[in-house]
Amino acid sequence: MPAAPYLRHLPETLFNLPRNRLLLMLMALAALIILSGIGLRSPWPADEPRFAEVAREMVASGQWLLPMRGGELYPDKPPVFMWAIAFFYWLTGNLKLAFLLPNALCSLLTVALVFDLASRLWNQKTGAIAALLLMLAPQFLIQAQKAQIDAMVASWIMVACYGLIRHFFVQASWGWYFLAWAFMGLGIITKGVGFLPVFLFLPVLVLKWRDGTRFQGALTWRCALGPLIMLAVVAAWLVPMWLAVDHLGTEEALTYRNNILFKQTGERYADSWGHLQPWYYYLTSVIPSLWFPLPLLLLAVLLPLLESLRRQPVVLTALVWVTLVVVFFSISPGKRGVYVLPALPLLALALAPVITVHRPAAWFPPLMTGLHGLLALALITVGILAWNDHPKLVDKVSDYTQDPARLHEAGSLVFCLGLIWLVSLGALWRAHALGRWFIALMLSWLVFTVWGYRILEPLRTPRNVLLAAEQVVPVGGQIGMINFREQFILFSQRDFTHFSYFSDTEQENRNAWQWMLETPDSYLIVADDKQLSCFVMEGAHPLGTAHRDAYVLLTDEQMTERCETPERVLRFTTETPGAWQH
Repeated sequence: MPAAPYLRHLPETLFNLPRNRLLLMLMALAALIILSGIGLRSPWPADEPRFAEVAREMVASGQWLLPMRGGELYPDKPPVFMWAIAFFYWLTGNLKLAFLLPNALCSLLTVALVFDLASRLWNQKTGAIAALLLMLAPQFLIQAQKAQIDAMVASWIMVACYGLIRHFFVQASWGWYFLAWAFMGLGIITKGVGFLPVFLFLPVLVLKWRDGTRFQGALTWRCALGPLIMLAVVAAWLVPMWLAVDHLGTEEALTYRNNILFKQTGERYADSWGHLQPWYYYLTSVIPSLWFPLPLLLLAVLLPLLESLRRQPVVLTALVWVTLVVVFFSISPGKRGVYVLPALPLLALALAPVITVHRPAAWFPPLMTGLHGLLALALITVGILAWNDHPKLVDKVSDYTQDPARLHEAGSLVFCLGLIWLVSLGALWRAHALGRWFIALMLSWLVFTVWGYRILEPLRTPRNVLLAAEQVVPVGGQIGMINFREQFILFSQRDFTHFSYFSDTEQENRNAWQWMLETPDSYLIVADDKQLSCFVMEGAHPLGTAHRDAYVLLTDEQMTERCETPERVLRFTTETPGAWQH
């Protein structure tokens, strides 16, 4: 039998397997994709080195309650995500493995929950399709292998949504109901938006108002106890943190508490000071690309989907919740693409029962086929241009390296990815367009996480700059840095000093000068474009480029004769933080 027709009937065979065997195969596939490449790369900016360094310091110091970054309190996020990294680092002793494990495991949990919930609501075929749709969205896979908090909080939110939907739409289960509220509390102390599943109550209450016979035994006075469970989980972190801050009584500790409880929550949402974007940012710049092809699939099954909204209230509830989450984040002036990740699993859940029984519109398969071919040609073209040192690509890569061999190797990777898409298009021409896209995407992801991580690793860390500095700094010497970034602490093989993340450049400059005056064998790393009143750049040692900046090393010879005293002496030294690399 020809390969393509056989593959066309293969999914039905798989969907008819016993439920547990189907779940096992599905989770094995998800584990292969999500765990691939873990341990092959280090934490990469912007966020990963920060969380990894906080976790490393937890294990090194034994103090886990108040997160520290370079010996200074880190007030931007609650500690749960850093606790998870620290736990796996303590357990394995391998930070390159530990920093990606929490999100990978949380994402596997999300896949399993989507499958199980859709199976209970409809059937196991719909469950498998829902899980595969979730894995099809690039944002899900990208965040599953990043050390950002969003994949973890999305998983906790999915647990809460699972519990509420199972309670209201499968069978009343107070255990799952209260567990949902507990995970909302866990979500809040992971990243403040863990309460988002509460929005499910809006469509539930509307459905109850329209038909008083709904949710018998599920929507009772006992529901009011849920928020108490959530508050109890939050209190499990909040009370010890509050008492620890009171015990310390320092200005820094009090600032930490106020920042994490107020500035990083309501103030950040209502009056954000970073990542400012227009209200339509998610609709135009995030969802169409990072959730692709799910938005296109939604349009392709729009008519049967609208019909299912009338017949299946759970689909209506899921889509209303997805809409409310996107609206919630759209209202805030500060926006990042990852913020809407928690809505993605329920979108996959809502689409699955429709495409299980209805074919997409006639225009959908040829459009997907055309996009498949265009992507293949685009990747092959970029690979060939990289081999031939195209000026725009050379300029792009120059922010990270001046070595042309790096560009050529990246070109080989991109060319190989293009071949995967081209060969899959030809070999699976008769297969379902969406299935063909899935196979090409999964193969591309496996290649990228193994080969691509090896190419990017030296370009995404500051080891080249630090290695050049360590060749000048004697053993036992110290490195300091103005306007430090966490990755420089994390990778430094020498004692590393910074002058407070919360100081302005002038105060750091004065503190650095005083530190070098008082500390023998002390050297200062700065970006070469800095204008510092207490140092001169003439004679500084060039260190190379990292993260789009060129750095130099300042010695005693670059210190001016005098420097104004800082308003407050601030210096934080971390002893040999990069020892984890051995």
